Parts: sequence; C-alpha cells; structure tokens
Amino acid sequence: MSYEYSIETKCVQSGWQPKNGEPRVLPIYQSTTYKYENSDEMGKLFDLEAEGYFYTRLQNPTNDRVAEKICALEGGVAAMLTASGQAANYYAVFNICEAGDHVVMSSTMYGGTFNLLTVTMKKMGIACTIVDPDSDEETLNRAFQENTKCMLAESIANPALVVLDFEKFAKVAHAHQVPLIVDNTFATPINCRPFEFGADIVTHSTTKYMDGHAMAVGGAIVDSGNFDWANYGEKFHGLTMPDESYHGVVYTEKFGKKAYITKATVQLMRDLGSIPSPMNSFLLNIGLETLHLRVPRHCENALRVASWLESHDKVAWVNYPSLPGNKYYNLAQKYMPNGTCGVISFGLKGGRNESVTLMDHLKLAAIVTHVADARTCVLHPASHTHRQMNDEQLKEAGVQPDLIRLSVGIENVDDIISDLQQALAYIGS
Repeated sequence: MSYEYSIETKCVQSGWQPKNGEPRVLPIYQSTTYKYENSDEMGKLFDLEAEGYFYTRLQNPTNDRVAEKICALEGGVAAMLTASGQAANYYAVFNICEAGDHVVMSSTMYGGTFNLLTVTMKKMGIACTIVDPDSDEETLNRAFQENTKCMLAESIANPALVVLDFEKFAKVAHAHQVPLIVDNTFATPINCRPFEFGADIVTHSTTKYMDGHAMAVGGAIVDSGNFDWANYGEKFHGLTMPDESYHGVVYTEKFGKKAYITKATVQLMRDLGSIPSPMNSFLLNIGLETLHLRVPRHCENALRVASWLESHDKVAWVNYPSLPGNKYYNLAQKYMPNGTCGVISFGLKGGRNESVTLMDHLKLAAIVTHVADARTCVLHPASHTHRQMNDEQLKEAGVQPDLIRLSVGIENVDDIISDLQQALAYIGS
C-alpha cells in the first residue's frame, strides 16, 4: 500500500532519498564528468540503452534530485531543471516546435517570454498568435491554425496579475489537439497545481518563490504525462518518429509518459546546454524546503498591504487578485482558494512622477529588478523594464505609466505598511 505525502512534507522530503550511510543532506555533485569501468558501459549511456551519468551538461545527480522534488510538488511524471526560467519556457516550446510551426500565446505573458516567442523564435521560423486571456472560447478558437503545436499562458501573469481560466484554455487547446503549457511561477504548486485543471506541461522560473532568497537563477519544466503524443501520429514527429541522432530511437515508444522530458534532456540540453550549476540547484533545494511556509506568509502580507493601499486617499487603484472586488477574484477563489501570490500592482492619483517619488522615499522596500523573494522589493516598469516606451506604448503593452509593482516579502507586515505610509507622506507635499 503506497502512501501519498502532503505537499508540505514533499517540500522537505521529496527528491533526495539517501541510502544507508549516505549524506542526509543532498550533496553537491560538483563534477563535469563520471568514471566507468569499461567502454561498453558508457556506450550504452550514449545510446540511451542504460540510465546513468556521463556528462553534467546533460544530467547531474544534484540537479536531478531537485527536479524530482519539483515534479512531486506539481504532481507530474518527469521534470528537468534549466539554467533560467527563460530557458525553461524556450525548451518547453522548442521541444515540440520547429520552423514552420505556430504557437498561441496569452497577451499577458511575462515580457521576456513574450519577446522570446514574438521576436527571437519568429526568426527561427516559429510563428505566434497573441490572444487576450479574457477572450471567450470562440475568439480563442479562431487563433489556432493547422500548424499550431501548443498554447502558452501563465497561471498569474507578471506583472498584469491576470488569473488564468485554466479549464477554458485547456478545453480550447485540447479541441485543437495541442498541449497547454502553463508558467506557474507566481502561484507555485503551493497555491495552484495546473495539472488538476487540464494543463499538460508546467514551467517555472525557480529564481522567484521557489528559490525565495534571490540567490540562484534557474528554471524547471514538469510534464503531467497526460498528453498522448503518439495519438496524433506525425503531428509531434520529434517525439513519435525516429531520432537519427540516437540511432533511430522513438521517444514515445521507448520512454512512454517520460518521452517529452527525455527528449528535452538528451536532445535540447545536449545541443543547447542551458544546464544549471549543481551549486545553484543545491541552493534551490534549500529554498524549496521552506516554500510551504513562505508562500502563505507572502499572501497574508500582500492581502493586508493591498487592503491598506485600497483605503489610502493618495492611491488611485490597486490590483491584487485575492482582493474582494478584483476583476479576477472569482477565478482566484476557484483555482487558488488558499491565496494567489505576494505581488501587488498599484498607482497613485498624482500619476507617473508621483510613483517615482514614492519609490525614492521607501526605506525597507528595495528598488531591484527582481520579484518574489523573501524581501519586500519594488519596481516602476515605466522607469525601468519598459523605459524605452512612451505613455501610449506603455498602455498598449498593458503597463500603465503610474504602475508600481510591489513584491511583498515575509517581514512583519506592519513594518511594510509603515514604510509605505512614510513614503506616501512625500506625495503632494
């Protein structure tokens, strides 16, 4: 009889399972290569006839144990780590797309991913159609083409904070016989497990809440094992037809439900090499052990701060999905009833210049190009990440000129509010 541990226990215990006499804490396998007793043993590894390690660019024991933990948290069948969240989204799409293919993507995807699909991958011959995540099914259906290979969205959009209607997106994607890929960075598996609502593949920027301490850049891809690639024949021929670079192996036949992650590992990682360092994975694992403790605190603090900001006479608007009355409140309650994330966006009645004034007077909250770690931090996209755009272009991109992105940390919430209060005193003075 097998026993399924709770997600809190998985955060601490999953992944590294030491045998008798082995280290209790996950070791850092800081080695590029691995020794074998004879040539035939290593040859079998290169032919995918045996499991094991021969070069860290493909696989590393530290990395793999952390990937196993994230896989357990999301409820998937296989996972892999990448050097960044950007690399995770690239691999997730490129693993099933090639020149001449097409992707449907939510318009509120994180800006880096948006640029990756609409600019860089466009140069590679992969087209992309952008859809409003609030569109009805009929509108979403019109975005698909005969050569569409996947649909891409975020569970909670960064920085727009749009909550995805998973079931709507999954229904549309599956009607067109393609997988739904969801970036679950902001919600984390503590607050949302997309596979339970029809998503097929999940990605993460582990740099954010999973690491939790702004120490290590990283990414992850998790496969649910639910999408039947073989059912669509040559449509996903990279998985269902022979790979000549491995003597004609057919991934779906040889690796079953682990075909997608196996291909991404032995083919894409082999050729593109976006592997995380074992040290970074070690640090990520430490962060994962407290993920179930930190995420509820982030959400509790953020809701308090959002409510306080909403009542302040100098604040024009507040966007936080867990706030009653928010446009996405009902979706958040449906898919993330225990909380959404620790990120809030808001604007001031004085506009763009006042937003800058506020930020320059914050003492506890730091101005950084980061989000979703233990420390409260803040960013003004119009002055920083979207600095090259004028006000009209900002609005077209869904970023209001006065928008302040506040990532609420796990400090005492009264101290966070006091910091905002003293900074707001400078507004209009």
